[in-house]
Amino acid sequence: MSKSEPAPTVYVVDDDPGVLKAIERLLQSVGLNVATFASPHSFLERYDRNASGCLILDLALPGLSGLELQRMLERETSLLPIVFLTGRGDIATSVQAMKHGAADFLTKPVDDAELIAAVQVALTSNEALRRARGERERIAKCLATLTERERQVLEQIVAGRLNKQIAAELGTVEKTIKFHRANLMRKMGVRVVADLVKLAERAGVGSTPRA
Repeated sequence: MSKSEPAPTVYVVDDDPGVLKAIERLLQSVGLNVATFASPHSFLERYDRNASGCLILDLALPGLSGLELQRMLERETSLLPIVFLTGRGDIATSVQAMKHGAADFLTKPVDDAELIAAVQVALTSNEALRRARGERERIAKCLATLTERERQVLEQIVAGRLNKQIAAELGTVEKTIKFHRANLMRKMGVRVVADLVKLAERAGVGSTPRA
């Protein structure tokens, strides 16, 4: 997390006021920012979609279950890792939650140290996910500055072709390919071809985009 970014927030959604207060006090005692919600709907209305943090989510909630809220956040491509809490957890439900990216699945009453540990892991995961998304967005901006010909040359480079081969493929001379190659490397902010290929592959150029 950079110095300019606000501290992450631990969002807690549970319909039991006692549980909300207990978790809030516990997490604040270790210096964490906490925002509590009594229902999934109030959470969806008020949480900051751009904020860093994680979500502690009760499984059995009125109106919208924890798993249903998880699916909604998944469709929004939310980066908030979810730590599920339930008083009646079962293996099938936890498997479903984990399949859809849950960070952890804890059963009430949860041990304080166990919950804090799970939250810390989730916050670390969120930071990594946000960093990766930021990098993909930066790469996309760089790619947007390329001309159509530079994009074609990039795709050929990613495919492993040499300048001479690229020139033959695109119907031009090797000197022109070297010119385009130098320009696109400058725009992409790299000095060596290996780094250029890594960036391009992360953005899905010539391959399946990486997570």
